[in-house]
Amino acid sequence: MTITHKPLGPLPSRRLGGLDVSALGFGAMVLSPGVYGEIDDARAERALLAAVDAGATLVDTSDGYGADGHNERLIGRTLRNRRDEVVIATKFGFRLPEGVEPHPFPVGYAFGELAVNADPKHVRGYAEASLRELGTDRIDLYYPHFPDPQVPLEDTVGAVAGLIEAGLVRHLGLSNVTAAQLRAAHAVHPVSAVQTEWSMWRPADGELLAAARELGVGIVAWSPLGAGFLTGTVGEVGEGDFRQHMPRFDAANHRANSDRFAPVRGIAAELGITPAQLALAWLLDQDPHVVPIPGSRTPAHIEENLAAAHIRISASVRDRIADVLAGTDVAGGTLL
Repeated sequence: MTITHKPLGPLPSRRLGGLDVSALGFGAMVLSPGVYGEIDDARAERALLAAVDAGATLVDTSDGYGADGHNERLIGRTLRNRRDEVVIATKFGFRLPEGVEPHPFPVGYAFGELAVNADPKHVRGYAEASLRELGTDRIDLYYPHFPDPQVPLEDTVGAVAGLIEAGLVRHLGLSNVTAAQLRAAHAVHPVSAVQTEWSMWRPADGELLAAARELGVGIVAWSPLGAGFLTGTVGEVGEGDFRQHMPRFDAANHRANSDRFAPVRGIAAELGITPAQLALAWLLDQDPHVVPIPGSRTPAHIEENLAAAHIRISASVRDRIADVLAGTDVAGGTLL
């Protein structure tokens, strides 16, 4: 049972439809206050630059991250002089202009529901707002953040296709969709990537993965470290931490999950790598077209996470992890 490391160097790349990106990207949501507690912009900028310096070329954000476009604005300002080094992916539908009706839908977090509006008549306005915040002339990968329960997804996709034709967007993505929705959208315009929650404690939808492989669509795995749980370092979450809304971080569930994932942490210790590195290397091993987007605010942790792209898992380690996960019931629900 061995894991071999390639010599450290540029991160290997992967293909998301028509986009080449680093095998591990960077999830920027954590750089805004109210996710993992408070953070100032100086620290957030250092973290983002550390990710790009370490080779992450895919930076993922959304118009709904942070108050009033904070996350997109931070990325635009920080990467102003490095725009051509990165693929910027952003999502739309949460930041609603005044007078735009929210369309609610149920979720599994404690607050019970979210609301979007992905009506085609608003999509160009969303894109133009994101372009201003990002300080750029194009969005490389553009996703409706969630399917709108009151608008056919094909109609939303048609509006994004118009943005691609106009040169404001380069590639279409989908986020938090089913296999059927992916197929329907792809029939309107080719989809480059589908974003879905996927980690050791949240299996991806097998039908969605099969559809993506069949259609040549890349997979972007959000929350690949289980909102930090799989690092083995998260204790009680405090005020201002979004994880207070996640049932899996309820005190009793958190204790139960920590015990249940102890064997995974044990495997990482045997191999001389961190639990986070094992979780990311395992996910990369699941599919050659998956690109996880871990987020962190600490440069050392960011570099450590990205180094997982150089780790290769042996068949025996793969089998051991599969046995552990097959016998592990995770306590608490997830977003969807």
